Amino acid sequence: MTNATPRPDTINALRFGADASFAMLAGIQLDLFTPLQHGPMSTEQIADAIGVVLTRLPLLLYALVAAGLLTEENGRFSNTLEAQHFLVKDTPSYMGNMQGQLANQWRDKLKTAASLRTGVPQAFRDFSGSPQEEVEAFLRRLHGSTVAAAYELADRYDFSSVTTLVDVGGGGGGLAIGFTKACPHLQATVIDLPEVTPITQKIVDEEGVADRVTITSGDVVSGPIPGRYDVAVLRALLQVLSSEEARRALQNISTALNPGGTIYIVNQILDNSRTSPPEAVGFNLNFINTYEAAESYTEHEHRTWLSEAGFVDIERANFLLGGGYGLMTARKRG
Repeated sequence: MTNATPRPDTINALRFGADASFAMLAGIQLDLFTPLQHGPMSTEQIADAIGVVLTRLPLLLYALVAAGLLTEENGRFSNTLEAQHFLVKDTPSYMGNMQGQLANQWRDKLKTAASLRTGVPQAFRDFSGSPQEEVEAFLRRLHGSTVAAAYELADRYDFSSVTTLVDVGGGGGGLAIGFTKACPHLQATVIDLPEVTPITQKIVDEEGVADRVTITSGDVVSGPIPGRYDVAVLRALLQVLSSEEARRALQNISTALNPGGTIYIVNQILDNSRTSPPEAVGFNLNFINTYEAAESYTEHEHRTWLSEAGFVDIERANFLLGGGYGLMTARKRG
């Protein structure tokens, strides 16, 4: 035992860690990392390239150095290797499309105490009661990372024998769009609520894949989904449902899969301790503020639901892109 006075090291690290996050967001919003892709630049050159007033820019630049996204030598700034790979616009690995999503999530998290005090989500997300333009803006913020998730799945798993795929709760259709572009032999269907599907159709038309992506209105929680499919993909669906709704959704999806068909679930997935990974733990703050019944569920909960729905060969894998998402895969019993 010791009577030594503790230091507020953890508190201070959390306190000032938020500053680095906001510096990163500002850098992405200004597209600051793209002009630096060709090499070091002075403050004046950066200000001219991104169209900002020079006077205050150095404050942000040095904050990004402290955050580990830039380096500085003799007054000239460069991207770190990580910033060069992920934050330069129009590159295959660009992650800057997350900026709108981050800004909204951080704004919502400031309401956590009020949501808990009142028992009412203070940034409640209700597609059925929201103007179409708000729903569309939300889906478009997610679109880039959703398409990237499809490409990652197509790269990691063998879809050569898959001819029919259903994207359940597909929102803007990013998974279906990504898969049809990565797998030219494949036909996809997107199923979502009737408030969402007109927006899905609009985005699918814009992407030029309307001949290979079919849009269908339906509620996977309330009943079976139409059609028969080789593969079902879900991104960020089960986590916005209650536990009982998630169970029913998987049972309805199983009914629509061919024997031996595969399901891929991209979700915030907790370890059974509920204390890791940190991204999935932290994401629960979003759910407190935006949904009445939503959360990052554990691996055990996913395995239980899948087993009850008739799935076997259940596996968990890390997912490399997109906000700390995890991946569960399983095969419908033949």
